[in-house]
Amino acid sequence: MTATTPTASAAHAAPTARTGRLARLWRGRPEDAPWARPAFLGLLAVTTALYLWNLSASGYANSFYSAAVQAGGESWKAFFFGSLDAANAITVDKPPAALWPMALSVRLFGLGSWQILLPEVLMGVGTVAVLYAAVRRRFGAGAGLIAGAVLALTPVAALMFRFNNPDALLALLMTVAVYGVLRALERAEGAAKWLVLAGVAFGFAFLTKTLQAFLILPPLALVYAVCAPARPLRRFGQLGLAGLALVVSGGWWVALVELWPAASRPYVGGSQNNSFLELTFGYNGLGRINGNEVGSVGGGGGGGGGGQGGGWGETGPLRMFNDSIGGQISWLLPAALLLLLAGLVVTWRAPRTDTARAAFLVWGGALLMTLGVFSFMAGIFHEYYTVALAPYLAALIGMGAAVLWEERTRFAAAAGLAAAAGVTAWWGWTLLGRTPDHLPWLRWTVLVAGAVAALGLLAAGRADRRLGLAAAGLGLAAGLAGPFAYTLETLSTGHQGSIVTAGPAGAGFGGRGPGGGGPRMDGGDGGRNGGTQPPNGFPNGFPGGGQAQGGQFQGGQFPGGRMQPPGGQSPGGQNQPSTGQTGQTGQAPTGQMPGFGERGGMGGLLNGASVGAEAKEKLLQDADAYTWAAAAVGAQNAASYQLATEKPVMAIGGFNGSDPSPTLAQFKEYVAEGKIHYFIGSGGGTGGGMGGPGGGAGSSSEISTWVQENFTAVTVGSATFYDLTSEK
Repeated sequence: MTATTPTASAAHAAPTARTGRLARLWRGRPEDAPWARPAFLGLLAVTTALYLWNLSASGYANSFYSAAVQAGGESWKAFFFGSLDAANAITVDKPPAALWPMALSVRLFGLGSWQILLPEVLMGVGTVAVLYAAVRRRFGAGAGLIAGAVLALTPVAALMFRFNNPDALLALLMTVAVYGVLRALERAEGAAKWLVLAGVAFGFAFLTKTLQAFLILPPLALVYAVCAPARPLRRFGQLGLAGLALVVSGGWWVALVELWPAASRPYVGGSQNNSFLELTFGYNGLGRINGNEVGSVGGGGGGGGGGQGGGWGETGPLRMFNDSIGGQISWLLPAALLLLLAGLVVTWRAPRTDTARAAFLVWGGALLMTLGVFSFMAGIFHEYYTVALAPYLAALIGMGAAVLWEERTRFAAAAGLAAAAGVTAWWGWTLLGRTPDHLPWLRWTVLVAGAVAALGLLAAGRADRRLGLAAAGLGLAAGLAGPFAYTLETLSTGHQGSIVTAGPAGAGFGGRGPGGGGPRMDGGDGGRNGGTQPPNGFPNGFPGGGQAQGGQFQGGQFPGGRMQPPGGQSPGGQNQPSTGQTGQTGQAPTGQMPGFGERGGMGGLLNGASVGAEAKEKLLQDADAYTWAAAAVGAQNAASYQLATEKPVMAIGGFNGSDPSPTLAQFKEYVAEGKIHYFIGSGGGTGGGMGGPGGGAGSSSEISTWVQENFTAVTVGSATFYDLTSEK
């Protein structure tokens, strides 16, 4: 009996221990209200379900990055460098950290839409969780839940946390960095480890999207240097340790790439001299600020004067509110700015080390710094970049609402809550008016509900607490109704290509609002172009001065933007970017511009080609006997053939066809050695014509001309192939 008693006791205790852990997971911290942890878990569950719904509708999403993910799933060398193909001809024009989770998923589970996009969804859910944790610690579970809900329902966040651009990982890492700094500000002991965490987050954020990672670094460092509860020398020493963590976590990869012999690694895409440092400080760095982006779309021209952002719309303080960008991010932005001011006023007389004021300074500084750069940068700017603002904005909404609610017995605080609800309802009414055909009843519902909520909140300090809560709930519902509607529309629609926007048609690429807007292709810019002029968001209409067929453009979406695959789904979860409503290869989707169908946006620049069965079969013949099954000008075009065959396809000239890789001499050498089977002539991207001054446009043009002069063209379905193993 004595020998069996411990075993029986252990068997009896194990379920009890497991039950206890589950109970603690469900109950949360003892100091929290009983509803707090279940509500948080519910928020994460709902966010996960929303973001997973209809996920495969986007197919391969941005085939540029999907091709690199496929390559990384095949080759560890391609994985490390972020190569566009497994044979390592050229890399993407970003560092590879954002590709690594997706490539690991593909390596584990195979190539497919879900395998690529599921890691992005998990990043979105993780960002909501970290944001909740950061806000809850100082302002309570209610504030954390509001912040998490605002983030999850921001249209551009719902778009990018289901898309394979680098922005999802960047948003997660920036939120982790802020969380680390806030934890370090709580007490002197143990602060160093949290600052190191923040430094590591910044380092990997740099390996995600280079210098954009450092936009919020100055305000975070300044707030810690001033407000941390430690002696000055210790504060600066801790910041130095965090800086070292940043350099190590972000610099190891850069050092390896720069020291690696150029002949044995892929060309650094986006650079003109095969240098990652040049890419960092040029095309992805200062060029984004001043518009001098050699080799980019419409690059090299610099930013125009008078508020003109080069080819990317007018710059200025109202840029985030214009017709093009407003519906993506700005629904609660006026309220966030108002609540930031209110939070600083309420905490103004607090001690230097007050964590509430420090939190407002950290989140507010991050918002204002990013907002300022986005508003005035003259280089390449896309609407989806604004997802970087979403965590900061959401945190300020939750924190500000919580602080003013606690002070609601004071008329100024009640008036602040009322003002936030009122301005949000008015701005939601304005934004919904820009898409009048989408849920027309919602516009006035939001305005009326917001006005009623504002009146209720104005009296919240003198009213019964339940009435005050009802008014606050109504105000929150009114404020989130518009972005929730846009988010649902975003989730129900596939998004593919290089330029994507959230919400219903017309919510992005809008006409000229305050501060200007980006390119619009939905029938004119606010009625002023009448649907007959090219969009003014690019120089001379389109990047590189291109024109639509016959000088006209039809209503519909921007090439490479929002599109609905036939029947609402991509067959087998695969992306057929240019398949029309009939499902026939080569037919442009309804509403797209003429000449922008078969080869994707701008001849394959913004979206990939539609690969027919005949072309796929031809590329697969003897493909293993060659290093590259084919070569094509422009990365999106090459990516489509690579994703269809899962065989390496060389992207001549990188993304824009303007990188000087390979040179004509190098390409001739590859052909002489029998390394490339076919050259794909039609759908060949930009033909190298998109580069700015000093770019490598000549390289891809020279290669195209040489191939046409020396090899016979063969029509394969809707594409033109040249067999590089058989000269004329």
